[in-house]
Amino acid sequence: MSRLLVTGADGFVGRWLVREALRREHDVVAVTGPGGAPPAAWLAPDAARQVATFEADLTRPEDRARIAATEVDAIVHLAAVASGAQARRDPEAAMALNAEATALLLGEFEDQSHRPRFLFVSTGEVYGAGHDGPIPESAPARPVSPYAASKLAAEAAVLGTGNMDGMEALVARPFPHTGPGQDTRFVLPAFAKRLRDAKRTGEGTFAVGNLDVVRDFLDVRDVVRAYLLLLERGEPGGVYNVATGQGQHLEDCIRRLAAIIGVEATPVQDPALVRPADIPVLLGDPTRLIAATGWSPQYSFDRTLQDLVDAQAD
Repeated sequence: MSRLLVTGADGFVGRWLVREALRREHDVVAVTGPGGAPPAAWLAPDAARQVATFEADLTRPEDRARIAATEVDAIVHLAAVASGAQARRDPEAAMALNAEATALLLGEFEDQSHRPRFLFVSTGEVYGAGHDGPIPESAPARPVSPYAASKLAAEAAVLGTGNMDGMEALVARPFPHTGPGQDTRFVLPAFAKRLRDAKRTGEGTFAVGNLDVVRDFLDVRDVVRAYLLLLERGEPGGVYNVATGQGQHLEDCIRRLAAIIGVEATPVQDPALVRPADIPVLLGDPTRLIAATGWSPQYSFDRTLQDLVDAQAD
């Protein structure tokens, strides 16, 4: 058992990561964002009592210093502007939190005697467009969005910590992931909500963005297992795709969600929902992750969709 600190613990992925870490009997320090929901709001009472927690704004020097002063064995750094749409609206804020604050946080450890293992969560979007099949980590990074650019800039800071004595840092590049509890700002929960609304109101159509897109969707519960395995077995300085290598077309995703919900409704493209510079195909090659950790996904895509819909209905 080790002591693990999770930044962004109150986010969608952070909550699942804390749950999985507790299941694996880690001691957990959950760092939530300013005004974020504490563990007592999203964990069972017995589990919440096991978690140490405090709030931190990563753009504040005193909060970064507090994180660095907390003696733990490992850190998973999730705190970020995680929405591509939000990053497009305010690219400076995305760069400040995702990249600059990450670099400054790592710098705080220069004054500390302990050197926790550090996993930075980036994104598969750093590879950009122009790929037809699964992308290996050796492919050049060519981000086409402010969100991906901010994550790539942070990667450079994280991988540069190899010059800091004893600081073992790794980068995970997760491809799109979803599951129960994800916010409807993201594509599959948004589809599920609109289909459920169409069933409730009897509407025959619902709004969508660009459906001519293929994505390597993972279940969030498989993703957080990969993060913990990388902390245990990943090579310092390593970059690892978290992906399946299998693509899901958005039109097919809608059909499958509609079948689960039991509704017939026609998607109609709304120009306001079309993302600028959308990447047509985004698939990751998980070979390096599998070789390093033995990870494999445990949740089928149909199970993920079912659980997502069930969570919205609760």
